[in-house]
Amino acid sequence: MAFKIYNRRYTGSKNKLVPWIKEVVEEHCSDATSFCDIFAGTGVVTYAMLENYDDFIINDFLYSNEVIYNAFLSNKKYDRDKVLKIAQKYKSLEANLLEPDFVTDNYGNKYFSIQDSLKIDYIRNDIEKRKNNLNKREYNILLTSLIYSFDRIANTVGHYDAYIKSGKINDSFKFELIEPAIEVDSKKNVHIYREDANILAKKVLSDIVYIDPPYSSRQYSRFYHVIETITKWDKPELFGTALKPEPDNISEYSKTKALDFFTDLILDLKSKYIVVSYNNTYMSKSKSSKNKMSLEDIEKVLKTKGETTMYVKKHKAFNAGKTDFDDKHQEILFVTKVRGN
Repeated sequence: MAFKIYNRRYTGSKNKLVPWIKEVVEEHCSDATSFCDIFAGTGVVTYAMLENYDDFIINDFLYSNEVIYNAFLSNKKYDRDKVLKIAQKYKSLEANLLEPDFVTDNYGNKYFSIQDSLKIDYIRNDIEKRKNNLNKREYNILLTSLIYSFDRIANTVGHYDAYIKSGKINDSFKFELIEPAIEVDSKKNVHIYREDANILAKKVLSDIVYIDPPYSSRQYSRFYHVIETITKWDKPELFGTALKPEPDNISEYSKTKALDFFTDLILDLKSKYIVVSYNNTYMSKSKSSKNKMSLEDIEKVLKTKGETTMYVKKHKAFNAGKTDFDDKHQEILFVTKVRGN
């Protein structure tokens, strides 16, 4: 089975909401020809919009997400036979013949079984050794395939804030390739960035800018530190029971001044439409789950740019067990028609 871009576990993923988001955007932004996903996360919203537009901007500040976008959403050439041959080698690995490295030494019997850790170590090292003989697309396809393969079987509840400490970890790793979303030499124009959204907003122009920022104090670079570390392969010193490296890529949208940064972002955008996703978190038992910006805050800021309409859909959100979402939990989509356009 080839992985699709949406085949991963990710806090706040919009995969189940994509049909609704797409429907609202198509109906209310009908004259648009370009789309910018400035906090793209999994990239599933851009993926869903591929048939609608030819020009895209996709951005996220995680290293792993940049690699994933370049694998799935680039239209650069790659040698499919070469990639398939390498993948076949990775599928047939025997763990007892492999040497331990960073993953086995640190995550073995925690996030992955020892056998699976040995395979992940080998594949990650092998991809890096081959880098000079791979073009950028081939490298990113192999690395993304590894990410999706180990993320599927990781001993977690869906993020890496902790590993599950009860029970035996099964040997279940199986390397599978991804299925790129765009054909080689497609006329689709996808510009991929790993940049601070507020800085990027000053430099780019797009008819639609879709915004789904982090709202709580949960830092995505900390939630997905294992994926980030294996992607960068910098083998950092790790700390605490969750085995996290020193903090890196910390988002201002998860801090007390989130609204100030959101306001600056909105004011700097050059677009016809601004579409903002927002989900509420009722009865949160965890301070880290509480939103840093309110519904009213966001609506007030958006109205400074133009006529703003709010659309609402009931939605069962990701829950790791500390937040009680009652039947009032909703996904909200703001659509702002920018004044003067």
